[in-house]
Amino acid sequence: MSGSKVRLNTEWLCDCGGCHVAIVDLHEKMLQVLQSVEILKCPVLTDEKDYPEADIGIVTGSVRTEHDREAAIAMRQKCKTIIAFGTCAVYGGFHGAGLAHSREEIMDHVYRHSPTTKTDTLPNNSISALGKMVTPIDEVIEVDLYLPGCPPHSHFILEGLSSLINRTAPRVHKETVCAGCHRVMKKTAVTEIQDPTSSYADGETCFLSQGFICQGSVTLDRCLAPCPNHGIACSGCAGPTMQVLSEPTRDLRTEISERMSRLTKIPYETIKTHLEKSAKTHYAYAMATKMIGNKPTFLIRKWIAEREAR
Repeated sequence: MSGSKVRLNTEWLCDCGGCHVAIVDLHEKMLQVLQSVEILKCPVLTDEKDYPEADIGIVTGSVRTEHDREAAIAMRQKCKTIIAFGTCAVYGGFHGAGLAHSREEIMDHVYRHSPTTKTDTLPNNSISALGKMVTPIDEVIEVDLYLPGCPPHSHFILEGLSSLINRTAPRVHKETVCAGCHRVMKKTAVTEIQDPTSSYADGETCFLSQGFICQGSVTLDRCLAPCPNHGIACSGCAGPTMQVLSEPTRDLRTEISERMSRLTKIPYETIKTHLEKSAKTHYAYAMATKMIGNKPTFLIRKWIAEREAR
């Protein structure tokens, strides 16, 4: 930007901190970024408590507490451009699994009924209040650029920051994780869903073809597919594809069930029911976004009640 360094703020809301670590994971490319960027506020690097005026603001984490909400608003007021950085900021992240329960259920479980918690005391009012909902940051503030991933891969981080620094349009990739996976889809005679904790998948065949639940075909590629290429089925941490998000009748479980039933001899309904039983796992990263939570096909409370009734 005309020879002067771009001023950068980062803020850390409700998340694990991995997204801030991912920025450091740029390694030697970090030096390239620092030549053009002046970091004013960054919870893991600076002791800045206030929110300086900045050109770019990176916000990680979802809005879960009143403090998160206030911090997001402060970043928006002080930063010209806001990046929703990481799956938690973009979709609400795995904290979204909490939406399957009330605040009271969560607090009681964590502080009163957890086998590792030996107390009957709930946090007092000196702790920032837990919000009623887990929300992506764009339900609180306006967002200029979305960079999902858990955390985003250094390739996409560098590309996104470079486009903002150089004032060029970022390249928008719409491929799924399958696009970067080296495994081969093929029709098999598999008749049962496989448990990854007790069964091993071969390294060449698509997980779905082998009866393992894999979300690669319904997940946006913001990782370059390291998990399936190293023997681990995709868990969907980068969030759903635009096809799943934008089509009201398309859903994670229906899309996966259709593909797996075509590749194996496992019935469609068997796969769909299996996914419903473990919905908090498979939908965790994105259920907090209204694009998933408001789908007519998304009935997590009903699925949980049915499972508990059995």
